Amino acid sequence: MIDLRIGGVPEHFNYPWYLTLKAKKHQQSGINLRWIDFDGGTGAMIEALTNKTIDLGVVLTEGVVKAIAEGAPLKIIQVYVASPLVWGVHVAATSDLHTAGDLRGKIAAISRYGSGSHLMSYVYGQNNQWNTNRDLSFLEIGDLNKGISSLTQGTSDYFLWERFTTKPFVDQGLVRCIDLCPTPWPCFVIAVHQDFLANHPEHLESILTTINTETKIFKERPGLIQALSLRYGQDPDDLRRWLEDTQWSCSGLTEKALNAVQEELVNLELISEKLPHTLFLEKNI
Repeated sequence: MIDLRIGGVPEHFNYPWYLTLKAKKHQQSGINLRWIDFDGGTGAMIEALTNKTIDLGVVLTEGVVKAIAEGAPLKIIQVYVASPLVWGVHVAATSDLHTAGDLRGKIAAISRYGSGSHLMSYVYGQNNQWNTNRDLSFLEIGDLNKGISSLTQGTSDYFLWERFTTKPFVDQGLVRCIDLCPTPWPCFVIAVHQDFLANHPEHLESILTTINTETKIFKERPGLIQALSLRYGQDPDDLRRWLEDTQWSCSGLTEKALNAVQEELVNLELISEKLPHTLFLEKNI
């Protein structure tokens, strides 16, 4: 039995992983796979993958593309969620900010530099014709709960995070969601360190087979909405809408999608140049 570690955000997107682990399905292939929550999001996972403190990560596409372009020794293995991630743009409930124009030049809370909350702030600014060099300012806060606290305490002005994950805070009256910002590419991919890919191809293939088998039947599970609501504290109607909009995948990231991410990052001056797809993608799994 080999011990392996996988990291991901503690959100409803990753419930299929929880189900495979709870049923000990990976152990049937001789793999003791342990899940590690990363409240800090993709930036924290990229650091852990690079340092080999985890073996696999379920990360945001734009975050890992930027990291690899900057030299991180990682590879994208496959798409995990093919649909876009819809980011909610949040402000404190008592804030006098109501539109995208009101946010220009204000302070955005981000979990950490290189995370989705950071990169998508640039996308949001570009979508609204801001000067992203001049009109964006950041406060690094660490995770979702600290982001909400930052808004309510007034140390930041707005915060981008997945809209259904933050919906309970909206329902509690702590924050308002004033806008939405969808990613123009598949939102989550599975990434690994190059050394893990070279040394454990058979274990990686087994893990992918197990999770892909689960995601293919995931939406058909009886009692799924109730189970998700109980685990993540979200409204069943919100979860139904989220499930309708979300599509899991067992395919590789296409060169077209990769190019779209790279072109956006170059336009935003977050990476210096577009690089060959072979640097990012592993095609042989």
